[in-house]
Amino acid sequence: MEKLEVQTFMFEEDGTIPNNPSLPVIIYSGAFKGKESDIEKIFNKNNWLNSWTGGVFNYHHFHSNTHEVLGVIKGHARIKLGGEAGKEFDVTEGDVLVLPAGTGHINISSSPDFEVAGAYPDGMEHNLRTGKQEERIAAIEDIKQVPLPDKDPVYGVDGPLFESWVNKRPEPPVEAIDIKIR
Repeated sequence: MEKLEVQTFMFEEDGTIPNNPSLPVIIYSGAFKGKESDIEKIFNKNNWLNSWTGGVFNYHHFHSNTHEVLGVIKGHARIKLGGEAGKEFDVTEGDVLVLPAGTGHINISSSPDFEVAGAYPDGMEHNLRTGKQEERIAAIEDIKQVPLPDKDPVYGVDGPLFESWVNKRPEPPVEAIDIKIR
């Protein structure tokens, strides 16, 4: 598969949706143009599992315990990423969105035939968060614990995900060790 140009977008926490403080959203425009029926199969081959097909909820939501990939199989939609203060994107057949843990997303409008394939690295089970104040602290802690995937959902071991996400996670602080020499 020829490598496409990809776009990356960072979204700041908006008070309701945490988004991801370290990792950008990645959009592969037309990655599967003409090969939309292969999207779910390729995600699975690249270890993005626990896949499903359907739509995107029409309310702001996010997953705090896993990253998510969405590939447009049919139709088109206007998807907003990043919460109320986020950005709207028009997506169409063959487009792929990689959403790091914590990224808010909502279907603003879509064609009647709109369908996506979704999947998660290593088949992780996803939770569903909507930005309620009582889930905030746990969601932010969850996001910090989500491991980086071992494969790009489109390209496998050698893809744009690694160019965009490599060295993005802050290093944990090193604890001082008190060593006494006798």
